[in-house]
Formats: sequence, C-alpha cells, structure tokens
Amino acid sequence: MTALIRRVRHSFAPDHHDRDFHLFLVVGLFSGLAMGIYSTVFNNYLNDVFALSSESRGIVEFPRELPGVLVVLVLAVLSFLGDTRMAVVGMLFAALGAAGLGFLSPSFALMLLWLMVFSLGTHVVMPLAAGIGMSLSRKEEYGARLGRFSAYSLGATILGYAIVWVGFRYLGMGYRAAFLLCAAAYGMAALMLGAMKVNRPESHKVRLVFRKRYTLYYLLCVVNGARKQVFLTFAPWVLIKVFHLDPPLFAVLGILVALLGMAIRTVVGRSIDRRGERFVLTAEALVLLALCLGYAFSEAVLPAGLAVVVIAACYVVDSTTVAVDMARSTYVSKIAERPEDVTPTLSAGISVDHVVAMSIPILGGLLWARAGYQAVFLAAAVIALLNLVLSRRLDAVARVGSAAAADAARVADAAEPAGAAAGPADS
Repeated sequence: MTALIRRVRHSFAPDHHDRDFHLFLVVGLFSGLAMGIYSTVFNNYLNDVFALSSESRGIVEFPRELPGVLVVLVLAVLSFLGDTRMAVVGMLFAALGAAGLGFLSPSFALMLLWLMVFSLGTHVVMPLAAGIGMSLSRKEEYGARLGRFSAYSLGATILGYAIVWVGFRYLGMGYRAAFLLCAAAYGMAALMLGAMKVNRPESHKVRLVFRKRYTLYYLLCVVNGARKQVFLTFAPWVLIKVFHLDPPLFAVLGILVALLGMAIRTVVGRSIDRRGERFVLTAEALVLLALCLGYAFSEAVLPAGLAVVVIAACYVVDSTTVAVDMARSTYVSKIAERPEDVTPTLSAGISVDHVVAMSIPILGGLLWARAGYQAVFLAAAVIALLNLVLSRRLDAVARVGSAAAADAARVADAAEPAGAAAGPADS
C-alpha cells in the first residue's frame, strides 16, 4: 500500500522543468510589468524633472545605447555563471538602475549614470530570455513555450501601462513611486530566476560574423537602426514638448500599441510565409515613409486638435513596426551559408544597429534645435526611402527552406524586451 501511494504521488509530482518554466513565466510577468511602467514614464520624467532641450535629449541616447554595443563582451565575461545566473545579474542591474533614476539622480550627470546601469541590465537579459525558455522546453515545444512567455510579458506590460494611468490620473503617483515599482518588479524577477535550478554553465564565445554575403542585411540594420532611433527618441518628445501629453495619456497609447501589436505580429508572420521578406520590408518602408511625413507636416496643415490625434496615431502605428524585425531575422536564416552563421550574423547586425543608435539622436537633437522637429522627421523620411531601395534588392525567394527561418523568427521575437513587444522601450 505504501509503495502504491508513493507511485501515485510521483505520478502527480510536477516535472522539474515544468516548475522552472512556470517560474520563468512569472519572470516574464514581473519584467513585462517593469518595462511597461518604465517605458510609459521615462520621457515625461526627462522633461518634467530635468527640463531637457532637444540637444540634451539626443545626448541621453548615447549612454542608454552604449550597453547594447558592449553587451556581447559583458556576456562573455559573465559566461561562467550560465544563462540563468547571468539573467539574475541583469535583472538586479535593472532594479538598481531604476531605483537610482527615482531616488539618486539629483543631477543630469548622475541620472545618465543610473540610466546606463539600467540599460546594461536590460540588454544583458535580452539575448538570454529565448535560450532559457528553450532550455526548459522540448524541441517540438520551442515555439509554443516561447510564445507563451511572450504573451505573459505582453499582458504584464499592459498592466504596467494601466498602473501608470490609474496612479498618475487618480492616486497622485509621481516618478519616484513609478521607478520604485519598476525596481521592485525587476527585483522580484531576479528572485524568481534565482529560485530556478541552474544547469552546468556553458561557455559563450564572442563571435560576430561579417561576410560579404550578408552585406545587404548589415545595410538594412544601419538604416533600420537610424530611423528607429529617430522615432524612439523624438516621436514621444514631439508629443511631450509640442502637444504636452502626460504619462496617463502615454499609458493609453501604450495599451493601444500593445493591442494593435498582437494583431500586427500575426499578420507579419503570415506575410513572411506567404509573400516573403521583400514584400514585408517593402511594405514597412512605405508605411514608415508615410508616418515620417505625418510627423513632419500634421501641425502645419491641420488644426491643433486634429494634428495631435494624427501624430499620436503615427506614434501608435510606428510602435508596432518592431514586429517587422522578424523579417530581417528570417532573411538571414534563409541566405546563411551555414546554420551556425545565423546567430553570430544576427548579433553582428544588432551591434551595428546600436552603433548607429548612439550617434543618430545627437545629430537629430542638433537638427531640431536649428531647424525644428519637422526637419528631423524629414531626414527620417529620407532614411525610409533608402530603406525602401534596399528592401527591393532582397531576393524574392530565399534559397534555404523556411524551417530554420521560422525558428529564427521565434527566437528573435522571444528575445525582445517585453516593452518592445508592446511599445517603445529600451532597444
């Protein structure tokens, strides 16, 4: 009888991988919540607390994007810890940085320091999430489980937007409380990761692949990084400086972005399968061109009340275009000479993207100060045109099958921060 009871208990005992995966889903909840709060309040925080000029706002992006360039080296140094423990370190850095932004930033210089700490933490976690999720899954479950993690993160991000809306609108919440909640959520994510079983660490080699065959992909990363950074930096800045939007309104826009983004991701994924990357990236370039013109001319040709609605709509649609990044990932997997080239080539593209992202906002800030924000978005329109030209050069049908491409798309999608999935965030 005792043996039977033990056998029954064992049959109902949760699989250790399932326990860890459930903890990992909770990590997605807390990190998504934190990013939802941070991405909603950050730009208003810069304006209301530090009263930044357009030039200064551009300078902020250098320390925020620098960790994206250095992260491959940081991961190599920390590789002895293994992916899960490295993610713990990243979450703790993000928590520390968020707390510093809220409570230890009496000057602009100190704020930049804490912002860099925060950004380092989020950039460390970004490339690790997909690998941790797959290590807790069977191969045939990769897509489903990574999709589930992404869904939990997205739902929590929407909750973060809602907390900001209710808190700032009705509860008198300020920026300190918002960053405290953000820090606490990242701290809880670190605790959940710390409770997971740690497998034997695998060594991570620093390997970036630059080959002539992938030149077009690198060029696409350059123009995408340039135009994306114009949007991330200056689109919300226009809504704040010119049209005086506050955190509760940005929270509403964030919710709209998240809801629209879920539909857009499905459409983009199906379009890649049916029409190919050239069609998807061409459509993105045309949409971005229209959005840039909308940003640039709405205030001049429309009544003020309608202009802010149009620019806010541009902001919402622009935020969802992050979904198209998966088309660049699947393109690389289809043209790769060897399967082992895919991840390092994507890593090289991300590094190129971040190098561009550090410099473009500074130039954009100077351009805004001398010629107005309209000139910034006209310059972005030129970049969108270049993106269109490059997109038309892609092969209509890549020569490698779609299975590896689908895996690359899932990994790229899951590796994005939750805020990126739902709206603008650290990149």
